[in-house]
Formats: sequence, C-alpha cells, structure tokens
Amino acid sequence: MEIRVDQRNDSKVAVVVSEDMVIQNVQDALDLMVSVQYNEGCDKIILKKEQIVDDFFELKTKLAGEILQKYTNYQVKLAIVGEFGSYNSKSLHDFII
Repeated sequence: MEIRVDQRNDSKVAVVVSEDMVIQNVQDALDLMVSVQYNEGCDKIILKKEQIVDDFFELKTKLAGEILQKYTNYQVKLAIVGEFGSYNSKSLHDFII
C-alpha cells in the first residue's frame, strides 16, 4: 500500500494506492486512520471501493457504521470512490446520496 498526499493550499488529502484490500475489518480501518494521521499529517482519506471488503456495503453487517463512527470520533473524513450501481440495496443507495 502506498499513501500519496495531495495538498492544495492548507488542505491535505491522503490518497490510498493499492491493488489489495486495505480495509477488511474495523481494526484495519483504525490502523489506516492512525497511519495517515501520524505519518502524513492528514485528516482526509480517499479510498477506492475495491479497497474495502464487500461487507462494508451490506449495511446490515453494521461494519460501515462501526468504521464511520470511529472516523467521526477522531474527526477524519473518508471518501470512497467508485461505481456503486451493482448494489441493489435501497438503504445503501439512500446512504450514498
């Protein structure tokens, strides 16, 4: 995994570059957050959808809620980019929009 920092003016965003799954559970999400904050000095992270386990997008597993609550508590913003049209969940669709 590589972290590239995109800085514009006073805003720094950590862009995660990896072909592998980066977040498979809550601990992985916390490790990423701490690493980005400590090593890169960023409080914003961009991940590709493919870098997160599919259970994250099944809201009934509560994985997304647990991870996003941790990020909120530590005031870290997370953007997940990708194509989400293959998911049929109304709850997920409402969450994304």
